[in-house]
Amino acid sequence: MNGLNKSRIVIGFLAFLMVIKLSAQDITGSWNGVLKVQSVEIPVVFNILKDNNVYKSTMDSPSQGAMGLPTDKTIFENNVLRIEMSSLGVVYEGTYEDKLIKGVFTQGGLPIPLELTKGKYVQKVKSQEPSKPYPYLSEEVFFENPKAGNIKLAGTLTIPKGVNNPPVVILISGSGAQNRDEEILGHKPFLILSDHLTKKGVAVLRYDDRGVSKSEGDFSIATSYDFADDVEAAVSYLKTRKDVVDIDKIGLIGHSEGGLIAPIVASRNKNISFIVLLAGPGITGKEILLTQTRKAFELNGVDAESIQLNEKYSKKIYDACLDYKGENSKNEIIAILNEMKNNSSETLKDQLTEEVFQQKIKTITSPWMLTFIKFDPKEYLSKVTCPVLAINGEKDSQVLPKINLSGIENGLNIANNKDITIEELKDLNHLFQTSKTGSFNEYASNKETFSPVALNLISDWINARF
Repeated sequence: MNGLNKSRIVIGFLAFLMVIKLSAQDITGSWNGVLKVQSVEIPVVFNILKDNNVYKSTMDSPSQGAMGLPTDKTIFENNVLRIEMSSLGVVYEGTYEDKLIKGVFTQGGLPIPLELTKGKYVQKVKSQEPSKPYPYLSEEVFFENPKAGNIKLAGTLTIPKGVNNPPVVILISGSGAQNRDEEILGHKPFLILSDHLTKKGVAVLRYDDRGVSKSEGDFSIATSYDFADDVEAAVSYLKTRKDVVDIDKIGLIGHSEGGLIAPIVASRNKNISFIVLLAGPGITGKEILLTQTRKAFELNGVDAESIQLNEKYSKKIYDACLDYKGENSKNEIIAILNEMKNNSSETLKDQLTEEVFQQKIKTITSPWMLTFIKFDPKEYLSKVTCPVLAINGEKDSQVLPKINLSGIENGLNIANNKDITIEELKDLNHLFQTSKTGSFNEYASNKETFSPVALNLISDWINARF
């Protein structure tokens, strides 16, 4: 064998070893990166494991509060990773190189470069979050809801130092399973709000929603009325704490859905001294869904024809839910969705899969959603006679300010309420962050968690009365 052939054999053998080495590369673990969409940064995490030589993975979107989302297919061959997730129309394909995976994240046909680094994603602490030790007392508490099988709810009671019998407020979170800080998209609005109010001389009780964190119960089957029962359990608990708060000055602060729940409680519980509605609904649930969807589409540049098409069929679906009759209504909704698909563009048709339909049916016919669609806040606002502060951000794209603030004021006027304060705050979004457009896409990247303007308005209004 001549030298040339020997060289070829050696080179071939080294290449073979390199292929083995590359193929054996361990990619199990967490890989994280950041999607950059215009001026918005969205962190993404893929959690990869290997079971019997088969790769599996889940996806996290920490800034959107979505964790452990299952994927359909995970393949790693010839140094190329491919992950598919049909439920969200997501495909990621990247090449392992120099301890990085460099590739493209595609969703709904839109390709976005995404470079992944191995390791756990670390959420950055927002600048407004307070640091321990706090200049006030902070106590973990537990209380039971007798209307829900005595489930225990866990929370934090913060008490001002040097203030005798301060007024106390209960914070009521927005829709979705929330912890006591109302943690969402990397922000902790209720932590910021409770810290501010306690420093201003107002005690605060905030708690984990049922079934969340340290609280017992099943969140998935609960409705706004169940959550109102949880609030009343919190009120009953505070009535036992005359050692640290003024039990005759108990108020409620509700954000978003919490601003719907607070009037329910205040209309039937005369122990409530005041309520603050933060982006609370003033129109029916059906109208909330239609107006917020239209606004979201407009902010994302969706064409008018597509918006009208969506609105036309959404109204039909919500009307079917208003008179919900189990399987018959589900079949009616499926027929409406199929009609919508047949009248949609080719791009949209590809996205309206059977899996998407089933997920839509599951969401729209959940106990919470069926209750929300039918809900009319006027029924309860018209019975609220305690002082009310209702504020909304000018750029709120989820609970549109003018139509909802007007609805709240009209409902309270029916009750002949003598102490009503209505404010629309310039440039603030649904989370009460200073915002450019109010789009959902800005929430996570915003460095501000809660505008000082809104915080001071809330504390000044309470202290002026109590």
